[in-house]
Amino acid sequence: MQKVKAAVCHEFSAPLVIEDILLRAPERGEIEVTLDAVAICHSDISFAQGAWGGSLPAVYGHEAAGRVSALGSGITGLNLGDSVVVTLIRACGTCCSCAGGKPTLCDTPYDGDAGPITTADGGRLHQAMATGGFAEKVVVDQNQVVRIDPTVPKDAASLIACGVITGVGAVVNAAGLRAGQDVVVIGAGGVGLNAIQGARIAGARRIVAVDMSEDKLETAKDFGATHGVLGTTDKPWRAAFEALGGRGADAVIVTVGAIPAYDQAPRYLASGGKVVMVGMPHSGAKSSYEPVVLAAVGQGMIGSKMGDVVIQRDIPWMVDLYLQGRLKLDELISGRWSLDQINEAIADTKAGAARRNVIVFDT
Repeated sequence: MQKVKAAVCHEFSAPLVIEDILLRAPERGEIEVTLDAVAICHSDISFAQGAWGGSLPAVYGHEAAGRVSALGSGITGLNLGDSVVVTLIRACGTCCSCAGGKPTLCDTPYDGDAGPITTADGGRLHQAMATGGFAEKVVVDQNQVVRIDPTVPKDAASLIACGVITGVGAVVNAAGLRAGQDVVVIGAGGVGLNAIQGARIAGARRIVAVDMSEDKLETAKDFGATHGVLGTTDKPWRAAFEALGGRGADAVIVTVGAIPAYDQAPRYLASGGKVVMVGMPHSGAKSSYEPVVLAAVGQGMIGSKMGDVVIQRDIPWMVDLYLQGRLKLDELISGRWSLDQINEAIADTKAGAARRNVIVFDT
C-alpha cells in the first residue's frame, strides 16, 4: 500500500476534503496510472451532491490522463511510462453487451466499495465510477486505459476520457448522423460543444445550438454551430425550424440534465428524426411527451451512455483529429487548478460559465 493525496467526499453537498488515502498495488489485469490531469465533470458534482445516491466516503473524478507507473500481471500492449487516457468505462469484454459491441453497457457489475483504495487507517473508501480520479494516482482495469501519443498535453487529453467521447459519440455513434443531415444541440456547455464538434466532423449541413446564454451561443459557433437559438425565447423550436429551413432536425442531442429541455426536445424534430438523451437529470425526475405524435411521424428517443464508444477504436481516432487540428481540445479548457483548489474549481464549474475546469498535478 502507498499513500496518495486525494479529494474525499465524506458528506453529500459538503466541500471535498484533501487528505492522504491508501492505494494498493495493481493486481492481475490492472494498471496503476500517475495522473497529470483530471477534469471536473458535472457528473462528479451531481454525485457529490447526492443526486444519484451512492456510497460514502468516496473519491470521485473520472476524466483523467497520465502515465503508466505500475503494471499488474497479465498486461500486454502497455509499458511503464506510456501516456494514457483513463476512462470510467470498465468492460469485461465477454458479456452480451460487450460481445455485441456495446462496452459502455457492460453487464458485469463493479463494486467500488471493494476497490483498490482505502482511508488512511484502512477503512472502506468508495472508488467512484471505477476510477477515483480526484487523486494523485489510480489503479484501474486495463480495459479502462488507452495509450495515446505522448505529445498530446495531458490537460487536453483528460477531456477525451468523458466529455469529448460523450458529445462526439452521441452524434456519430448513437445518432448515426449522416453527412448532409441537420442537428439541434440543446445545451452549449462542455458536452454540448463536443456534440457540435461531432456534428461538424460528421458533415452536418446545419447545426443549431440552443442555450440559455448568449455568450455560450457565440462560443458554440467557434466549435461549428451554424446557428444559435436562445432558449429563453418563447417557443425556441420555432426559431430553430426557421434556421433549419422549416423542416426540423434529423437529430436533437440533449446534453443538459434539465427536464424542460427533455420536454421540449421532440418539438425540434423533423419527421423520422430522433432525440438522443445524453444529459442526466437527478434520480426521480420525469419528462413527458405525446407518444402518438412520435409514432405518427416515425420519430424516436434513445439514450446514449458515454457516446456508445468503443474506447480502443474511438479515442485514437479523436486523438488523431486533435493532432490534425480538426478537433478542439485546448479551447475547451476554462481554467487549470491544483488539487488543493478543487472546491474552488467545482464552485466555478457550478456557476455555469466554465466549459471544463481541469485539475493539474505537479509532475
